[in-house]
Order: sequence, then structure tokens, then C-alpha cells
Amino acid sequence: MATTQIADVVVPEVFAPYIQQITQQKSRLIRSGAMVGDAFLSNFLAGGGLTVNAPSWKDLADDADNVSSDTGSDSTPNKIGSADEIAIRLSRNSSWSAADLASALAGSDPLGAIAARVGDYWVRRLQAAYVAVLAGVFADNDAAPAGTEHVRYDLTYDASGVSFVDGVTNFSAEAFIDATLTMGDSMDSLGMVCMHSVVYAKALKNNLIDFVSDSVNGLAISIPTFLGREVVVDDAMPNTAGVFQTWLFGQGALRMGMGSPRVPVEVIRDPKANNGGGSEVLHNRHEWCLHPVGHKYIGGATKGGPTNATTSSNLAHADSWARVYTERKQIKIARLLTREY
Repeated sequence: MATTQIADVVVPEVFAPYIQQITQQKSRLIRSGAMVGDAFLSNFLAGGGLTVNAPSWKDLADDADNVSSDTGSDSTPNKIGSADEIAIRLSRNSSWSAADLASALAGSDPLGAIAARVGDYWVRRLQAAYVAVLAGVFADNDAAPAGTEHVRYDLTYDASGVSFVDGVTNFSAEAFIDATLTMGDSMDSLGMVCMHSVVYAKALKNNLIDFVSDSVNGLAISIPTFLGREVVVDDAMPNTAGVFQTWLFGQGALRMGMGSPRVPVEVIRDPKANNGGGSEVLHNRHEWCLHPVGHKYIGGATKGGPTNATTSSNLAHADSWARVYTERKQIKIARLLTREY
């Protein structure tokens, strides 16, 4: 167990304040609105079980109609299909410990600083799970489908090529439009784009970004947009060896449920720790359900649910997800791959 020790904190001079350093990770993906709350998933988390089935009726197929007649055989009725999405529970927790002596010498309470930052910590962890879910969905789409599950690569437009060519492999309006075209005539339903700051900088240099004025709590703000779509800039966007992923979303492309563990928060005091100096441990627990609309979780998992890893039976693995909405336009996500250097 890692414990905050004397060497881990700043021992200030008299009257010098202890300064809390706050991470600059923005977690803008989570705050963007691409993921919306879902009461059904929250109700599931309030009960038991690792997974929940969410059946739905498909739209009527475009079967040929009949020409009415006063003769001939009886018509053959058509049928309506169904889909069964499967969402999975994610039970997550973390804890932090602080030694009493460290607090005394620092002149400030490490556990108090920990408690003040727990909320933002969990936002970042939620975003990490969010990225892992989408990585798994895209990995499934990149793999050969089982039957008619999906058309391979139909969520992605890849402009990255095999090596960097300025004006060809990097971000451009043309490549972006080709990514929206994966949705066909439903391309306008992708109203939000999430990109890494490196990609955003390229768009700025090419004068592709427009700004819309708005106000929040009386303060004027400028919202970046691209081709009428809100732009979210976040360095959590995946990138490898100069190839960057840009994600496009429709509203509610992912659904989220929030549950409450039996004991969400508790502090344990250990008076004998640190050779009798004492310590306190803060425990914090969460229950989440992050679900990509139109998919089902098919990987195995322990009772606490899968991790964010790319390994088998975890969120970012290709074999953990399968599409149950066979129509591409019902999946309101798309991905653009560009090579920026």
C-alpha cells in the first residue's frame, strides 16, 4: 500500500502556504455531451447482476409491397426483427493514505487535499473508461465481422497513409467530410468532433476553425466549431507514432448509468501505523455503466467488471464488443485517422 510519507510532501517555512497542485488534464470528452445519462442503466446498477439486456424492436424491413387483386393466393405476412444490446457493470474503487506526521510537518492536511481532488480524479478515470469502450468498439469494427454483424471499417475513414505527406495525410476538410460520409445521408447527425490538440493546431493553422460566442454564468466564451460542429479538444484522444484519431459523435452516442455502492466513501484510522504515529486511509467506490448504443458486451469479466485494458475480456479489446444494430446510420460515431508528422 502506498502511503504519503514525510519525503512526499513539502515542509514549508513558517507562514508559507502549502499549495495544492491541480492537474491540467481537461477531461473534455466526458463533459462534451456525447455521453448522456440513462435512467434504465442507473436502475440496473441499483440492483444485482454483472450485465443487463436491453432488447429493442428493429424498424420494419423494406420488404416489397403487394399489388391488391380480387384473385390469387393469400399474401405472406412479413415480420419485425429485434436487437438485444448488453451493457456491463463497472465496479471501481481507489484509496489514499496519509501519515499523521507528514501532515504535522507539512502544516497542511494531505488527506484533506486528497479529498478535495477526488471528484476530478474520478472524472479522469471515467474518461479513461470511456476512451477504452470506444477503442474496443472501433477494434471490433476493424476486425472481420461474424456473419452480417457489420461491414468492416465502416465506422472509419483512414487518410493516414504509410508515411507523412503534408496536405495529404494530415487533417483537412476533405478528410473530415469523408469521415462524415460513412454515415451517408445521415452525416449531419454527427454534431460534435473530438480531436487532439496537435490536430486542432493543424486545423487552426489552415483557418478551418470558427468561433461562436456564448455566455456561461454571465461570462463571455468562444466555442470552437468546424463545419458547424462543436469542437472538443482533449489530449486523451488516442495517437500512435504520428497517427491521430479524431472522433465524431451524434448526441447520446453513448449512454451512462450511475449507481451507488453500499458504502461509497469511508475513512479508516490506523493508530498503530507508522510506528505508532498513526495514519488515515480514504476509500472511494463507484458503480458505472458506459454503453455504446447499438452494441453488446460479449467479453468475459470478473464480478467487478472488465478493466480498461486492450487484453482479452477487457473494455478496449476487439472481442469484447459486437454490433447489434446492423444499419451503419444507427451508430452515431465515426473515426478519422490522420498522420500529422
